[in-house]
Parts: sequence; structure tokens; C-alpha cells
Amino acid sequence: MGEAYIVAAVRSAGGKRRGKLSGWHPVDLGAEMLDAVVARAGIDPAVVEDVICGCVLQVGEQGGNIARHAVLASKLPINVPGTSVDRQCGSSQQAMHFAAATVMSGQMDVVIAAGVESMSRFPVPTAPPATDATTNSAKSPRFVARWGENITQFRGAELLTAKHGFRKAELDRFAYESHRRAIAATRSGAFEREIVPLEILGADGGKDWHVVDEGIRFDVTLEGIESVKLLAEGGAVTAATSSQICDGAAAVMIASAAAVKRYRLTPLARFHQLTVSAGDPDIMLEEPLFATDRALAKCGINIGDIDLYEVNEAFAPVPMAWAKHTGADPDRLNVNGGAIALGHPLGASGVKLMTTLIHALRARRGKYGLLTMCEAGGMANVAIIEAL
Repeated sequence: MGEAYIVAAVRSAGGKRRGKLSGWHPVDLGAEMLDAVVARAGIDPAVVEDVICGCVLQVGEQGGNIARHAVLASKLPINVPGTSVDRQCGSSQQAMHFAAATVMSGQMDVVIAAGVESMSRFPVPTAPPATDATTNSAKSPRFVARWGENITQFRGAELLTAKHGFRKAELDRFAYESHRRAIAATRSGAFEREIVPLEILGADGGKDWHVVDEGIRFDVTLEGIESVKLLAEGGAVTAATSSQICDGAAAVMIASAAAVKRYRLTPLARFHQLTVSAGDPDIMLEEPLFATDRALAKCGINIGDIDLYEVNEAFAPVPMAWAKHTGADPDRLNVNGGAIALGHPLGASGVKLMTTLIHALRARRGKYGLLTMCEAGGMANVAIIEAL
């Protein structure tokens, strides 16, 4: 089996719903990341063999194979193909897994994995109008007979909170820390190397550059987070302890050892393990715990061997339960903040978090990094990388 290297990794700064990125068409947003990752790698775009793009809400402006549309809107040659992936919140992480596996197998040498989501245009849930012959639901009669109607991520978050014995106060403190870390990372310039500046129109019609994650609350207080009302009566989760709706995109370029040598590329990281697993769809957000167990066992390493972890903050109890289950060091978890502060652009989040993980590892001179995402339906992806 060959090796797969990440030779460039970029992302947009997150945009709030109806915020600074809402005017960008998602195809153009994706195209901008493709152009940026090619430029960062310093490679001839003609050598790119495929583009695999994650996107969850593949309808309207994000429909019709957004990966290929992004290629055609970019500076890549028209003979570069593209395909789109939906593994819910893990869509672009799965795109990255597919790209890495293709390179490892020797079928291709240079592949871009990307992700894009414009949640301003397509907030969850999005579905076509129901007709007399449809129910406008992905939950079929057989699915409902087995699992019931009330299968949602909000329910999953509450079930996870209760199962692991967390209290609202603990969730609130975690959310506060997410903002605090994101603020520190932004002010220190930690995100500068990974963020691609995007041109936007200001309220006065003038042009400006979007370079700061718009969801960060720079005036955050623990008391403010504590005051947010519960999402469900008797529960513990609030909007403040949940990921933010976000517009965004990201891309990584993955190359073989032969391509690294032939094109004189600079490898940033090497893939060490790629894992996907599935479990209970009711408490669906818990699967990263068990997927991580599997990934570590396959590698023959312990959680203590991992220098940094990125665990998507879909809801605060997800990384909290993950850390409790694995025995991970909280000081190595989401060190630059997470989706509670920075936003969760659904299908883009996997590559977005990998980009942050790579740059954070290299800045700290760490060796191993781990990325995992909870996904609707009770699934999870895990990637372990080695920084170079």
C-alpha cells in the first residue's frame, strides 16, 4: 500500500447565517478553494486528476454535482472531473478518505478533497415540496416502524448528555472555552496561514476582505451563555452549546510519494489511519467514541500518543463524551476552538477541521493528530495523520 500526503490545506473564514459569505454562490465559494489549494501547493493545475467534494444539502444551487460545477468555475482545466459526497456532517471528511484511499491504492497521484456548504441559502432541513405520492421525509414506513419518528440530532444530543452524566453548567463552561480559545487563536494569528481571504461587498457598497470567523463572540461571557434558553424543556442543551449555522468551504490537496518527488511538493502531513463506523441511530452522536477506539486499535497506538485532537463540536456533549470515554487530555482537544464558536458548515467541516489540525500540529511541532466527526444516522469518520 502506498502513502498519501497532504501538500496544501486551506479554508475560508466561517460566515454567519445571512452574514458576510451569504452573497457568495456556493459553487464559486468552492471554486475559490480549489484555486487557492492549487496555488498553495505550487503545482500545475493540469496534473490534478480528480476533485471529490463533500456537501450535505445537494439541492438547488448546491445540486447537480457541485464538485464538477466548482471545477468549471475554477482555474482548473475542464478535463478535471469532480464528484460529490454526502455522508452528512462527515461529507468532506469522507471525500478526503476517498481521495487518500485512491492515492494509496496507486490509481491516482494528485487528488483534491474539498467541502462546501452555504447554510444561509439552505438551512437545515431542506427538502422538495411534498406531493400526493410523497411524505417529504427520508424516514420510510419501515424505518419508522423500527426506530420511530423522533430520530433527530437534538434528541441525540440530549441522550448523550444524560448517558454520560453531564449537567447544563458543564456544557455552558465547554461552550465558553470554545469561544475563549477561538478568540485567542484569532488574535494570535494562528488562523492566518489556513484562511483564504474572500472579497465581499460592505454595507456601504465598498469592497472588503473576509478573513475572520464571523461566529466568534469576542465579547463572550459565561453568564451570557448560561442565560440562553433550553432547546427542550427538561433538557440541558441550548443554542449556545450547539454548533453555529455557517457558510464556508475548504480544500486539501492529496498526493502520492511519487508526485511529491516529481513535482517537488512540500508534504505537510501523511495519512496514518482512515476509519468509518456506524452504530445506534437514536443516540447518533456517540459513534465517534467507538470509531476512535477502532482507529487507535488498528494503528496500535494509544490516545496519549496523539498530540492534538479535533472533535467536531456539533453539540458540546459530543467532544465532552469523547474525551471522557477515551481518556483524552482536554488541553489537546480543539485547541483553537470549535464549531460552537467558529461554525459548522456541514459538508465542509471535515476538511475545514483537517486544515486547522494540520496547521496547529505544525505550529506546535506535534507529531500525530486525530480528527473525528459525528454524523446523522449514527455514523463517524476518524482520520489519524502524522505531521511532517
